[in-house]
Amino acid sequence: MEPADLGHHISRRFNEDLEKLRSRVLQMGGFVEQQLERAVTALVEGDSRLGEQVALADHEVNQMEVSIDEECGRIIAMRQPTASDLRVVVGIIKTITDLERIGDEIEKVAMIASRLAGSDAGNDNYREVRHLAKLVTEMLHDALHAFARLDSQEALAVARRDRAVDDEYEAIQRQNITLMMENPRNIRRALDVMWIVRALERVGDHAKNICEYIVFVVHGKDIRHLSLDDAEKQIRGTATERQG
Repeated sequence: MEPADLGHHISRRFNEDLEKLRSRVLQMGGFVEQQLERAVTALVEGDSRLGEQVALADHEVNQMEVSIDEECGRIIAMRQPTASDLRVVVGIIKTITDLERIGDEIEKVAMIASRLAGSDAGNDNYREVRHLAKLVTEMLHDALHAFARLDSQEALAVARRDRAVDDEYEAIQRQNITLMMENPRNIRRALDVMWIVRALERVGDHAKNICEYIVFVVHGKDIRHLSLDDAEKQIRGTATERQG
């Protein structure tokens, strides 16, 4: 095999390795997304068994993270990727870390759901939780979609939605504090709801993190400590420089 052919062969194999890695991340993300939906269902429907199943399945998320992380280490050691390809691998490592942490938050929701099964959820069946969970689930889903396409503009748009999640979370917290002050009999339920929505709010934070990693992979810009407006300005500046 000629050196040029060998280089092309190695490059093609490396690209295949990266695509397989990205596919595994999306499979992990899809499983985590499904776990989130099932945990909320267990809570709303008072299904103790489903809550237990979701909580016990967290070890599968952990195993996925370890396996993908090991494969990333192997690729770095064997392929010695260039800067742009290394960003992809680093972005994957960071993304699976946040997916694993989302799994931890889901486990908390599932365990509380299992414990609360059969208790009085009131007439609204945790309406406030369902609404926040919908926002967070959609945010996670769209963050994974942006990851699949490596679409930095979509990633930034999804990241902006974390503000709506935070606002909803804070409103629920204030509401539950008021309920506890008005009637001590509301304290137990209010505390449970506060723990659940805190876990859901953290899921939103991790989804936002994933969006920030996408920007890093695509543009080589670390925007974790920037406002989203400043991040967009930096990205536009980079695009202008490339065009010039």
